[in-house]
Amino acid sequence: MSAIDDLKHTMARLRGPGGCPWDQEQTHATLVRCLIDEASELIDTIDRQDMAHMREELGDVLIQIVFHACLAEEAGHFNFEDVARDINEKLIRRHPHVFGTDRLQTSDQVIAQWETIKAGEKKNGPAKSGVFKEQPPRLPALMFAEAAWKQIEKQSLPAAGLVDMAKVRAIGGQLTEESLGRMLFEIAAASRAKGLDPEGALRLHTAKVMRDVEQRVHSAAV
Repeated sequence: MSAIDDLKHTMARLRGPGGCPWDQEQTHATLVRCLIDEASELIDTIDRQDMAHMREELGDVLIQIVFHACLAEEAGHFNFEDVARDINEKLIRRHPHVFGTDRLQTSDQVIAQWETIKAGEKKNGPAKSGVFKEQPPRLPALMFAEAAWKQIEKQSLPAAGLVDMAKVRAIGGQLTEESLGRMLFEIAAASRAKGLDPEGALRLHTAKVMRDVEQRVHSAAV
C-alpha cells in the first residue's frame, strides 16, 4: 500500500465501528474551522521558511482533505480518487502549452490562457447572474476587497464616485510595505477602541460597492 492508501485506511478506521468518538461525530460543517486553522498554521511555516514544521503542517492540511473525502464517500457522493482525478484532469486541460501543442513563453500568457479556458468551462455550468466573479464566502475581507477591485479594474466597471480615486492615488504614491502594515495595524487598533469589527466593516462596504456597480451596469443595459 502507498502512504496515501495507509492514510485513507487510518481515516476509515477512525470513522468506523470501534473507532474514535470525536472523528465519528464530525461533519463537513464542523470541520470547516479545523481546515481554516490548519491552513493558517501551514501559512505560518511558509512565512518562516520552516521546512521541518512545514512538512508536518502539510500533513495536517492533507488529512482535512482525506477526512472530507471520507465523509463524502460514506454518503455516496464521491471519494478521494474522484477528487484526485478531477484536479489532475483540470491541470492537464488548463495547461495545453505543456500537455498539448500550444507553446507559451511568459507567465502572463499562461494566466490569460488559463482564464480563457476557465471561462469556456463555466459556459457549461450554471449561468452567471452578475458582473462580478463569485468569491468564496469565507475569503478574508481584505482579500475579498482586493479581488473585487481587481475585477472593477480588469473589466473597467463604473465605479466613479464609489471609490475616491484621488485619495487612492495619493495614498498609493506614498505607500510602502512597512507603511501599509502600519496603517492597517492602526486601523485595527482604532477599530478595537471603538468596538467595531474591521473585518465585518470592510466586507459590508465591499459588498455595497459591488451592488452599486452591478446596479449601474444593469441600468446602462436597459
